Amino acid sequence: MIEKQYNDIGGGSPIRKWSEYQCSEMCKILDQISPQTAPHKPYVAFRYANPLTEEMYNRLLEDGFGNGKGGRAIAFTQYPQYSCSTTGSSLNELWKWRHRLEGKGAKGNGDGSITWSVIDRWPVHPGLVEAFAQNIEAKLAEYPEERRRDVVLLFSAHSLPMSVVNRGDPYPAEVAATVHAVMKRLGHTNPYRLCWQSQVGPSAWLGPQTSDTVENYIKKGKKDLVLIPIAFTSDHIETLYELDLEVIGESGHADTVKRADSLNGSPVFIKALADVAKEHLGSGQACSQQMGLRCPACKSEKCAEQKKFFAGQQAQLSAL
Repeated sequence: MIEKQYNDIGGGSPIRKWSEYQCSEMCKILDQISPQTAPHKPYVAFRYANPLTEEMYNRLLEDGFGNGKGGRAIAFTQYPQYSCSTTGSSLNELWKWRHRLEGKGAKGNGDGSITWSVIDRWPVHPGLVEAFAQNIEAKLAEYPEERRRDVVLLFSAHSLPMSVVNRGDPYPAEVAATVHAVMKRLGHTNPYRLCWQSQVGPSAWLGPQTSDTVENYIKKGKKDLVLIPIAFTSDHIETLYELDLEVIGESGHADTVKRADSLNGSPVFIKALADVAKEHLGSGQACSQQMGLRCPACKSEKCAEQKKFFAGQQAQLSAL
């Protein structure tokens, strides 16, 4: 089934192409706005697709970082809103390969291993908000002026199982914070709702589901709807297949149900990435205070050790 979906969107996901482009362009800007920390070299890693975290880490070592040589690296999550199932999982993977490839005894205390810091969330950064807002305004401009202010904005984010939500995952609140910041930037010109997509399996998930939301509004006579992928920074199967082909394509109103463009190659967004990185470099912090706080009902020892490791990089970072 998943193979057919990828075939339907052109034979594969563009997420690697966009991630590598965004990272490379960000570093070019960062070299200009933060020359004291230049040069900045881009690396991309994924949890479940190539290049995997292991491959990325081996590239770092091959390029002369770590293994007795030291060096500084920043893990910059491309999930603006933190979830244990996305950013947390990715950092667990990074932590695992750090210990496998640089030695379990490597603590980052002047032993020549890579010193890591983490940009673990950035849900209301002004540049991110501006990039979303500009894409929404461009899509709203496609509606006749007399209908434009009544178009319903449907912010859509990947859902979570309620078991994850109930243990205290911060993701729903951080997604809502992004939505609020974008609507404030837009001047609250339109009615809006936050909905959730990509539910799988029979267990309870965070709702309402995006597909149900679109269907229900159409039944109520509201057919001017704009879907906004608010937790994604580029196109992939959730936007190109699930939103475009399933939700919009099967709505029966593809002329009035539209999707705001993903951030992809937006110059505003890429400048925002560089600004976030510059702020992080200037802060001298290994990670945010929020990252060190586990979910109230978290029982994962891997999570505990990973958070302890990255927070523990502060001493090494301060010594650089």
